[in-house]
Order: sequence, then C-alpha cells, then structure tokens
Amino acid sequence: MQNSIVIIPTYNEIENIGPIVKAVFSQSDAIHLLVVDDNSPDLTALKVKELQKEFPDRLFLESRSEKSGLGTAYIHGFKWCLNRDYNYIFEMDADFSHNPDDLIRLYKACHVEGADLAIGSRYITGVNVVNWPMSRVLMSYLASKYVRVITGMKIHDTTAGFVCYKRRVLETLNLDTIKFIGYAFQIEMKFKAYLKKFKIIEVPVIFTDRTKGESKLSSGIISEAIFGVISMKIKSLFKK
Repeated sequence: MQNSIVIIPTYNEIENIGPIVKAVFSQSDAIHLLVVDDNSPDLTALKVKELQKEFPDRLFLESRSEKSGLGTAYIHGFKWCLNRDYNYIFEMDADFSHNPDDLIRLYKACHVEGADLAIGSRYITGVNVVNWPMSRVLMSYLASKYVRVITGMKIHDTTAGFVCYKRRVLETLNLDTIKFIGYAFQIEMKFKAYLKKFKIIEVPVIFTDRTKGESKLSSGIISEAIFGVISMKIKSLFKK
C-alpha cells in the first residue's frame, strides 16, 4: 500500500483512537494516517500526539479550532494530502464501523482493478449492517435508494463513508465548491466524481455500529441530505 494515507476525522473519540490507529498500521508498514480533530473536549488530539511518538513519520495530526462538520474535516484532510505525494487517499471512521482489514480490498480495487473511486459498500450484496436498529437500517438503505433515483448514479451505497480515492479524482474535483458538510457530503463527492465519469467500484463490506463513543448523526444532517440531493441534481442539469 505504497503512497497511501487514511484520513480519520475525530470529535470525542478518545476511546477509539488508539485502537483504530494501531489497527490501521497493522495492515501495512507503508500506510500513513492523518487525524483531523475538531478540538475534542475529551482530548482526543492529545492522545494522538502521544501515539505519534510510537509512530513517527506515519501518524499525522491536524487540529482545528472547533467542530465544523464532517465534510469540512475531510476537505481539510484532502488538501493536506494533495500537498504531499500520496496517490491513494482513504476516508474512514474512527469507531470501527469500518473494518481496517478492508482497507487492502479498497486499495486493490483502485490499484489493481483500475477504479478511480472505490466504495466500501453496505448494500451491493444485500444489507450488510450489524448492530443497527431496524429503523436506522431502513433509513440508510432507503436514503441510498432515494439518491440513486434522484441522481441517476448506479451506486448502491451512495452515503457510504468508507472510500478510497485516487489522487487524480481529488485533483480534478474543485474541493472549494463542495457545499455540504454533513451526511450529504458523501453523496456530493460521489455525484461529482460520477459526473466527471470516473470509474467507480463498490466493494462489499460489513458495517458494524460503534460500541464506544456517541454517534454524530442528527436530524439536521439527515434533512440536509434529503433536500440537498434535489438541489444538487437541479444545479447539475443547468451546468450541462
């Protein structure tokens, strides 16, 4: 996994950050990791600084002054990575809902199978979600169906947050024009890559709900996704 880096955004992930960092690094001696922390009150960033002593030159930290949303954290991370020589840039959660063992499968989808964007998909082979209440499974599954219908994307898991980008995708997309900061950020990134005709491959994964820490999902984030998708699609039609 040469020239690869995983971006993990954090807010109050003190219980998860140590184990997830070590799990990511166990996948390959070559992989790097960037934590983008939004001034977590539980001192997640301080824990990362301690871990940097164990993993010098592989573990990096960008500390932001306040909680500013998932999308802006990833954009911050993308720009940081593009200023360096990484060719494969991953999105991943800190809470083990994304299995670090699947990083190599996403990498191979891009490096071997020629994908520009590889998605760790919960829905490509049915519904592969563990420990979520049925109401949340249905909400997530139907949200992805809804996005497929509105946007026309042939992607089963449009809201997935476990992703590998080839460098050229992020270089091509104008990151400064990404509008959404919450749940809809994942949809917007995929939609813009789809419009640019990048090759997208879905890799089946099993998503396991967090056992430590608190979920960041809120009703405001969900409504952003529902209404934002329509706005995003309409704007894309006028740009043709």
